[in-house]
Amino acid sequence: MLPHGTRVCCLQILILIGAVLLGRAEQTAGASVQAGRTLVLDGLGKGTGDLGGLWQFHLGDDPSWADPSLNDSGWESILADAPWGAQGHPSYAGIAWYRRHVEIVPAPGTTSQYQVLIPRADDAYEVYWNGKLIGRYGQFPPHAYWYYSVFPHSFPLTGSNSGVLAIRVWKAPLDIFSTAEWGGLWVPPIVGDPDTIKLNENAITWNSVQQDLFDYALILLRAFVAVMCVVLWSRNRREQLFLWVGVFTITPVALGILQNLFFIPFSYELARFINQPLYVLSNVSLWFLLVWLLRLNENPRVLKWTENLAWVTMAIGAADGLLALFWGSATVWMQWADGVLASLILLAELFPFVLIAMALRRRLDVSRWAVALAAFVLQMIHTIGDSSALGQRFTHWTLYSTLIDNQHFQIQGVVFGPEKVTSIALFAAIIYAVYRYILEQQARRAALEQEMQSAREIQQVLIPEALPSLEGYSITSAYTPAQEVGGDFFQILAHPDGSTIVALGDVSGKGLKAAMNVSMIVGVMRSQAAATSSPQEIITALNHCLTGRMQGGFATGIVFRLDPDGTVTFANAGHLPPFLNGQEFSLEPSLPLGLVSQADYSEVEVRLQTGDQLSFYTDGLVEARNADGELYGFDRLHTLFASRPTAQQASEAAVAFGQDDDITVLTLTRLAAGEESTTLLVAPILDDVTARA
Repeated sequence: MLPHGTRVCCLQILILIGAVLLGRAEQTAGASVQAGRTLVLDGLGKGTGDLGGLWQFHLGDDPSWADPSLNDSGWESILADAPWGAQGHPSYAGIAWYRRHVEIVPAPGTTSQYQVLIPRADDAYEVYWNGKLIGRYGQFPPHAYWYYSVFPHSFPLTGSNSGVLAIRVWKAPLDIFSTAEWGGLWVPPIVGDPDTIKLNENAITWNSVQQDLFDYALILLRAFVAVMCVVLWSRNRREQLFLWVGVFTITPVALGILQNLFFIPFSYELARFINQPLYVLSNVSLWFLLVWLLRLNENPRVLKWTENLAWVTMAIGAADGLLALFWGSATVWMQWADGVLASLILLAELFPFVLIAMALRRRLDVSRWAVALAAFVLQMIHTIGDSSALGQRFTHWTLYSTLIDNQHFQIQGVVFGPEKVTSIALFAAIIYAVYRYILEQQARRAALEQEMQSAREIQQVLIPEALPSLEGYSITSAYTPAQEVGGDFFQILAHPDGSTIVALGDVSGKGLKAAMNVSMIVGVMRSQAAATSSPQEIITALNHCLTGRMQGGFATGIVFRLDPDGTVTFANAGHLPPFLNGQEFSLEPSLPLGLVSQADYSEVEVRLQTGDQLSFYTDGLVEARNADGELYGFDRLHTLFASRPTAQQASEAAVAFGQDDDITVLTLTRLAAGEESTTLLVAPILDDVTARA
């Protein structure tokens, strides 16, 4: 009898030995054992067995190769953990078969229900178990259908737990970016119970998601920026920078969705049909973004070159995408066409270098050069990498894998390479540059608003706030500028001899320039009206003073003297003739003011009787334009004045039709003896002054 302490120690040793043996038994459960040419998965229960190692392999196609009784000993043996292109069959596109003899020995107490998981195979495949088709992924020619991104797929192993697993694989015709090493199985299939196989599928999916976590985060930011830019552009279509920033930020999202960002199983032909023009649009949007950020849009020739190249490149991308719709049966000429089109697209990728070189002579702030530098580096990575990938199965260049596919570092499973890092830097630089651009535009708008305010103040001084009462006449006047500051003018000035000088006209241009010209005209006219009551002398002096001082502009105008006895004396300078009692009053043709210093102007005289009405107007009345582009025209003008409207009624008729220019209307009506004189002035710009006061 052993002492109690010794018995306890021996018992502990026996328990430890049993635990070790049990652990070894658990480790061997489901292990793969090679028995001749048969892979034995012994003790497979709640777990998986790896079908790695050598498989029998044969190029070509024969339906009998799915038969488990087929003697495949003469077939070639290759590994299932690398494509066939890397194992002696480079650039092979077509059908090939894999075969593996498998025996599954279920673990005690299991249900013996198993599935096989194919993690990745190029491009379409069918899976046979003991000669019976148990599932397919994609579709074989002649009606080929395969996916742009490959996803793992599982199939149930029905019937016997031992037999032959045959996989028929079709590799689509190689495009210009395909490598010689592609084709067939990339990762060994896995066998296991349905629950564990599902966990493995989810693990593969999660691993892909984890690598793209940063891209998912960028989607929301890119979408927000794109929507905001489109909204800003829709409010002002001339600010095309916002449009191109929006396009540039949203196209990577669309390209990512086409690949595997959201695990949508797009067919290869459809996805590539969309991808090619979308990829070109991403490049084109970068061109226009640089053009506007680097202020190259100020050069019409550069802008025109960019537009022409954009249209040509988009056409090439669309043609390459159209070619992809028939890629399932691609011939040699289609592959050559794909190579030529892709080469032209890559050649166009050099255009940002040209734009940046053009901008080197410009004085730009740091934010704009940050965008240019990041764009230059990213485009260089793309161009070098894509050029290396172009026909790499012939050139054997490896720059593509070094620059694009190489995983330089990871953060919490998120892979970062040169392209992603540079893209992030470019995106951040663009956001900062757009922010600076908005600040610049706000400053410009503030300066413009200050200029417009100055012009308004000048014009408000020049427009009479009230019309003088003229004995024996009823006066109505309406002034409606199309913009905040217009180019129309009118004045009513009393002369010491008892007559009244009236002037009305239209200056070419708008804004502060027009307001300054109007101020010069009014100043000269007031000075001349104090010295003479002759309309001819006043308008001749105006023309002499304005010639050479209007910076290429001109003015039309009509000046007339109104005498107490009803006599009206006209002098016209290229202005539209007035209406007398609804009929157009003919005046001799004459040149506008400011064109020829020695122009001759004549006078025309008419005597108004009681009830006669004279109506004067600027061209904004007859040139009113509706939504269909139709002008108000002289026919409507004659109908309007035939009703002898007030100035306000005539102006409102044109505004209702569709105002396109400044409108000024002035009417004079001869009253009967003893009838009280009246005046009416309608000018919204003066109402604005009163409202602000």
